[in-house]
Amino acid sequence: MSAVQASKQTALWQILSRDGRLLFATRAARLFGYGFLSVILVLYLTALGISETKVGILLTLTLVGDTVISLWITTNADRIGRKRMLLAGAVLMILAGVLFALTRNYFLLVLAATIGVISPSGNEVGPFLSIEQASLAQLVPDQRRTGAFAWYNLFGSFATAIGALIGGGIAQALINGGLGPMVAYRYVVIGYAVVGVFLLILFLNLSLAVEVKPASVAFQHDETAARPFLGLTHSRPIVLRLAALFALDAFAGGFVLQSLVAYWFHVRFGVEPGVLGEIFFAANILAGVSALSAAWVARKIGLVRTMVFTHLPSNILLILVPFMPVLPLAILLLLLRFTISQMDVPTRQSYTMAVVAPEERSAAAGVTGVARTIGASLAPVFSGLFLGTPAFLGAPFVISGALKIVYDISLYRNFQGIKPPEES
Repeated sequence: MSAVQASKQTALWQILSRDGRLLFATRAARLFGYGFLSVILVLYLTALGISETKVGILLTLTLVGDTVISLWITTNADRIGRKRMLLAGAVLMILAGVLFALTRNYFLLVLAATIGVISPSGNEVGPFLSIEQASLAQLVPDQRRTGAFAWYNLFGSFATAIGALIGGGIAQALINGGLGPMVAYRYVVIGYAVVGVFLLILFLNLSLAVEVKPASVAFQHDETAARPFLGLTHSRPIVLRLAALFALDAFAGGFVLQSLVAYWFHVRFGVEPGVLGEIFFAANILAGVSALSAAWVARKIGLVRTMVFTHLPSNILLILVPFMPVLPLAILLLLLRFTISQMDVPTRQSYTMAVVAPEERSAAAGVTGVARTIGASLAPVFSGLFLGTPAFLGAPFVISGALKIVYDISLYRNFQGIKPPEES
């Protein structure tokens, strides 16, 4: 990192308010919980006696339920209150963790997964990200927005990495200490609920600065404006186009959720939970660093080009992972992919916030986020079938990479000409 870049990042921390720092803390706490659970989630469900096919269905219903709840919360957050909706999301996270720990009944697990907040991927689920993005975008100037999102994602990636390492390590230590796998994994699930309680406490400390400014609310009631749909008026066309493409990208990503990839390593190479935690610790650390470098790249070539030009090679690496004959090579390609695969995340978030009206940011982030969840929710059913069939064990990687390449090309063709304010 150059001295100029370092000074710019330092300036970001100097201008970040107490609420901005709290949003970074809530991001870190939440992603720690997601990483903590994701390494053992599928292992826990299969230890309960649930087949791979039923696990795939449950993961799909987890994301479907998240879609419905998140859509309502995020499209109403600017009207009802962003802080209130964040608190509601934290309660749902606690509820899901408690129910997963208490029952072995498949239908109750499906219910808990559907109405609660569970992350099969180790990445963001629920209403949190959309609302926090909207709040953070109004707490920093346009020129600092992409950098702020890069650091925000860095915090999340590092937290996911640490969570995966600790979650896998705890499970392995308990198993080595004599506990059965199911009981060991259940302690990790209980820990996930505890993280939800901590998140609730952090959200309680947010101030009114994260809410929509009164002038923006008044603008929403402009009689000349179109009737709102999903909380959108002026920004509706561009948001719906972005949502369609983001849904395709997420559908592709749904084939390789972190919990499913962890299970693939376990089945393909016999990797134990402790080692799985180490693998995804390294992967998420690399993802965080790549997200941070995205801000520098975006200043040189623009947000859309950064999204596309870094995503394409990462997808080729993804396709190659299942063809590796030995574990070290498979891990190497996975880690190489993570060095560039997440550079599109802060740039995508920044671009969405930049090209929509400020008073529609929560709704825009919510609609695009829900579109991603819908896309991701459809894929685990197919992944579960593939993982249960030895001949097709590597198919999820190939399908995911191919679809993501289609997404990259489509995004470039449709949005290269639409510039955010700082590039105009």
